[in-house]
Amino acid sequence: MGRLIVASNRTARPQEPRAGGLAVALWDALSERGGGVWFGWSGDTLARETRGVRLFVEGAVDFALADLTEAEYQGYYLGYANRTIWPVFHYRVDLAHFDQEAFDTYAAVNRRFGGLLCQLLRQDDIVWVHDYHFMLLGQELRNSGWQGPVGFFLHIPFPAPEVFTALPQHARLARGLADYDLIGFQTARDVDNFCRYMEQHHGAELLPGGRLRCFGRSMRVAAFPIGIDAQDFARLAVAPEAAAAATRLGRLIENRALVIGVDRMDYSKGLPQRLQAFGRLLDENETLRGRVSLLQIAPPSRETVGAYRDLREELDRLAGRVNGDYSDLDWTPIRYLARGYPREMLAGLFRLARVGLVTPLHDGMNLVAKEYVAAQDAEDPGVLVLSEFAGAAERMQGALLVNPHDIGAMAEAIRRALEMPLEERQERWRALFAEVAEHDLTAWRRSFIAALEAAAEPAGPVAAAIPA
Repeated sequence: MGRLIVASNRTARPQEPRAGGLAVALWDALSERGGGVWFGWSGDTLARETRGVRLFVEGAVDFALADLTEAEYQGYYLGYANRTIWPVFHYRVDLAHFDQEAFDTYAAVNRRFGGLLCQLLRQDDIVWVHDYHFMLLGQELRNSGWQGPVGFFLHIPFPAPEVFTALPQHARLARGLADYDLIGFQTARDVDNFCRYMEQHHGAELLPGGRLRCFGRSMRVAAFPIGIDAQDFARLAVAPEAAAAATRLGRLIENRALVIGVDRMDYSKGLPQRLQAFGRLLDENETLRGRVSLLQIAPPSRETVGAYRDLREELDRLAGRVNGDYSDLDWTPIRYLARGYPREMLAGLFRLARVGLVTPLHDGMNLVAKEYVAAQDAEDPGVLVLSEFAGAAERMQGALLVNPHDIGAMAEAIRRALEMPLEERQERWRALFAEVAEHDLTAWRRSFIAALEAAAEPAGPVAAAIPA
């Protein structure tokens, strides 16, 4: 069995904490394989390009870290990845910046990183590339001589064909993706969007077994919904730090019901619509005033981008309206905290909350929905209100599914969740927890790696530049 090689834009450096999520999954995958290489950006920006990578070792895992120049950081990362791909893939074409120079920098970084990674590969390795920063990396590995198995997993949504084609470089990106042996998405909807695009615009042929033939290559395309370590998060929710956080907040809200939302401050998360829905709930239900509080935790994200500064100002205004209309001497309807909290504290707050609001406008998966479910008390669980446009909604049918653009329907869903009988809450929670526990983080990584090994075409001769 060959080594696993992981490529992601950012890595969890040696000795850095790996607090759940993707970093833990990839570390476990590398460790379970008996070692391998984790390759990516170091997080450092320099005035001029440096040659090669910096190598670190932790256990049986080698970390290979490459720096970016300031120009590459601006064009590749802040530019094309975050100002172009991110908004388009989240259906916000109106916020996208279409800049050919930024794309050229994105392609150049993928080319440079592909060349650097290829120098580290051995003949029997398998390569697993992550996310929208590296859609061209597989092609650049091929151009550098690598003919072994390469898989790609997209963590964000893949948009409908008519949205993807808004990218002037959509054909170039599609051709790059075709050099992967396996392309993994979060949901069946993403798979369908990608296959429809490839059929409509590039004459792709659908083959048995979820395979697609296009650009003279055959690749497998499939959904691999990412999960969490449900059992670990459930234990975290009753740990001392979680209990302390719940007790501290419990003293503030007293016997009021808690509605909670936890999201990065991102325009894809539907935060303004969520605050509007909570305001509508109080506008239309006088009996709930003074009896329910919303805690919205939204740590800042990408503050250098103007759209995010505008979002924060809008949230400040919306929370101010509701609190100004309804606050009393001993009650504040919305507690809006623009800062992050440790997972241990969040687990305790999730357990305390009667309603979990996870209402993005579009999301690849959204693991907050799964964490909220895992944190609940089986005897007295809360209710998950979930956007139908979150990837998690495809399998989490026990939630109250809502259209986040329908403010009135969201307000009604919150009211229904607050008033839901215990028996129905328990029944819904049991179905949700069974799903979250079965399709966990371990199942996700193992299923992808097994599919990559099965999907890879027979390797041809390996270029001499690649060590045997």
